[in-house]
Amino acid sequence: MYGSPVVLVVGASGSIGRPAVAEAFRLGYDTRALVRDPARAKLFPDGIQIVVGDLTRPETLHAAVEGVTGIIFTHGIGGNDPQGAEQVNYGAVRNVLGTLQAPARIALMSAVGVTKPSIGHDWKRRGERLVRASGLTYTIVRPGWFDYNTPDQQRLVLRQGDTHWEGSPSDGVIARAQIAQVLVASLTSPGANRKTFELVAAKGAAQADLEPLFSALPVDPADGYDGIQDRDNLPIAGEPSTVVRDLDAVRGKFEDMKCNKQ
Repeated sequence: MYGSPVVLVVGASGSIGRPAVAEAFRLGYDTRALVRDPARAKLFPDGIQIVVGDLTRPETLHAAVEGVTGIIFTHGIGGNDPQGAEQVNYGAVRNVLGTLQAPARIALMSAVGVTKPSIGHDWKRRGERLVRASGLTYTIVRPGWFDYNTPDQQRLVLRQGDTHWEGSPSDGVIARAQIAQVLVASLTSPGANRKTFELVAAKGAAQADLEPLFSALPVDPADGYDGIQDRDNLPIAGEPSTVVRDLDAVRGKFEDMKCNKQ
């Protein structure tokens, strides 16, 4: 990561956010938990910095992102409410990236099956595209169904191409704690840079070292918006003009930032 590790967890009070906060803190990172409700501070141990902000209101996010070197996105809503999906699954990524004043490494939690068209998936996929367009160092993790794995399913499997669309645990299962572990580990992994993958568990023991798993994966296309091997079923040419403007804006912002540092 850039400089000393200061990690912000977005969606910190959620079921993946809490273990991600715990894992980052365990590893000794200066860990911030972004919450909308100050009462949520009681969910976290002493030593976690609580920052209050609303993901749908970028003007409330400046304190959260100040000085961060890594950001873990664990936010998201299910269902197909168009406004909610746009504001949260997509808007949160746009607003946090738009508020950043210096580069940071990104770990974005998406979802297995995200390339299967639906309102919720499409907006989540657009959030992925913003991260790729930024040119920042990133890892995009698409976990399977949370905590459906059995005690003997601990071996991590990283897939690409988002080929499982059943919309059930048959698409793959994974423990919440393992999702958090992978998200946090990706922040300091050379092999995880510009990688998008589905994360599931199979029968077998958990791996002690995740770096070989990350390093074995091919990177996302340098000139594209999607993950490697993703289906071309959400063409940019058909996207809303606001989304296209957002992609251009985030790319231009961080390109300018890099130029100004040179």
